[in-house]
Amino acid sequence: MKKILAKKIEMSQIFDESGEVFPVTIVMAEGTKGRTLDSDSQGSTLELEEGEMVNVSGKSKGKGFQGVVKRHKFKGGRRSHGQKHSEREAGSIGGGGRAGGRVVKGMRMAGRMGGDRVTVKNLKVIKILPETREIFIQGAIPGRRGSVVEIRSGIKNDESRITNKS
Repeated sequence: MKKILAKKIEMSQIFDESGEVFPVTIVMAEGTKGRTLDSDSQGSTLELEEGEMVNVSGKSKGKGFQGVVKRHKFKGGRRSHGQKHSEREAGSIGGGGRAGGRVVKGMRMAGRMGGDRVTVKNLKVIKILPETREIFIQGAIPGRRGSVVEIRSGIKNDESRITNKS
């Protein structure tokens, strides 16, 4: 399995010969620890091929402290009949039932959201520009602009798992 560290540049779109549009993320391959791309243990852009399937891992965008409605998709309370400032609250968190009046471990509550390691699998390399070290990957990858992502190749191209819109 080949690995490349790259910096996320931006998202764009590419048109093919038939006029079909592909959303792409542009990343720039980087060397690490003062090494060049050719001698780096992360590999080089030349080892990737256009049309190859890759997995991309990175740190997702941090969203700060969020409530339960945004963080866990809670419905929230009713907007009428005596509700006063409690439309987006979590509701009851404990009770005298099974937990015995305690808050159960793993209870979904408000807290920090985002900033997790995320892997997007089976993305296609659309285009490679070796002179500028830019790699065009079809679809969206995790992270903000300028963040470092890890591109792993060597994935078997199983046509039964990949569905094309026809």
